[in-house]
Amino acid sequence: MIVRSLAALAAAQLLAAPLASQTPPPAPVSAATTSPQAAIDAATALARWQLARMTDTATVSRATSETRNPRAWEQGVFWAAMTVLADAGGRYRVGPEIKQAILAMGRANRWQPGAKPYFADDHVITQAYLWSARNGAGAAALAPAKATFDRVVGDPAVTTLAFVVPPAGYGATECLTRWCWCDALFMAPPAMVELSRQTGDPRYRDFALREFWATTDFLLDPVEQLYYRDSRFFDRRDDRQRKQFWSRGNGWVFGGMARIIPMLPKGSADRVRMEALFVRMADKLAGLQKPDGYWAPSLLAPENAPPESSGTGFYTYGMAWGIKAGLLPRARYEPVARKGWAALNRAIQPDGRLGWVQQVSDRPEKVEAGDTQYYGVGAFLMAATAIADLGPAR
Repeated sequence: MIVRSLAALAAAQLLAAPLASQTPPPAPVSAATTSPQAAIDAATALARWQLARMTDTATVSRATSETRNPRAWEQGVFWAAMTVLADAGGRYRVGPEIKQAILAMGRANRWQPGAKPYFADDHVITQAYLWSARNGAGAAALAPAKATFDRVVGDPAVTTLAFVVPPAGYGATECLTRWCWCDALFMAPPAMVELSRQTGDPRYRDFALREFWATTDFLLDPVEQLYYRDSRFFDRRDDRQRKQFWSRGNGWVFGGMARIIPMLPKGSADRVRMEALFVRMADKLAGLQKPDGYWAPSLLAPENAPPESSGTGFYTYGMAWGIKAGLLPRARYEPVARKGWAALNRAIQPDGRLGWVQQVSDRPEKVEAGDTQYYGVGAFLMAATAIADLGPAR
């Protein structure tokens, strides 16, 4: 009730209007693309729009049972991103309702992760809980996540990383108890590494890094430096015999590394290795950005591709973060990040929603202007804060 009332008050100022046409206009030159505070303001406005609709899945064109679950990954990614926006309050003007909404959500969820203890997607919400533990909620916010990760680390799943869907259906896939799909590298590892930071117990970080590298060794294409979504896609090709690399899937990994790297000890072997992987991936992705600033849903198939804002959001976030972190040369990568940010601003629809978000899937699919989703909003919030930290556009 606290989240809804706060958000409803803020969102009441937004004016409803018909959705934009299917073709976004050329990139405008605006304060949202040039001013750090205006980038934060754009993120705050979108966060307020989403907060007012957390229980209204009518805005989601492909709503699932997980869409409506406040502890599942779709909303969990939004809340993880809200912590990034809240942290920006130390550098920019961010309204107190952002922090208040995160804490209210955690209390309403009783700080519980998702229902499946070994399923990475059910861990992403704990990123917001662990942030809350450091920001006023105390040990109560940390305890359920710790109990879940104690179980995972103490009795790890023993199974292959091969993604084989049984007759019982997708949800019964055995390897889902490990990180056998690339999305998982955003969902679980940042929480486990943060738990080690807060408790001083290295077991969670060590487990996360072992599994991160196992997944990477299995799913990363050594030629393209891109991740297959899972092993079912190793041999798939499009009608031009091109490999299929899903934009948001690779966005999960790229954005996940930007979350993990700062928490690793400087100079450690894992950090050095992950930084090198991040730089190689950035180099590949920079060359795949379309002229309109978006990345195509299928990264190697840009022709006739619609705008897609969730993958673009994670790439923009990662590029801007990498520049600020000193990993990516500003001269080459700032234009990429700025062009991505301009594209994200064009994806905001007249009614305030973030459009052009590919719906829940595991592969490239169609995208339409009115398509929005909690996780797409999360990617936008992360991108906005990282763009703001680059300073004014030069």
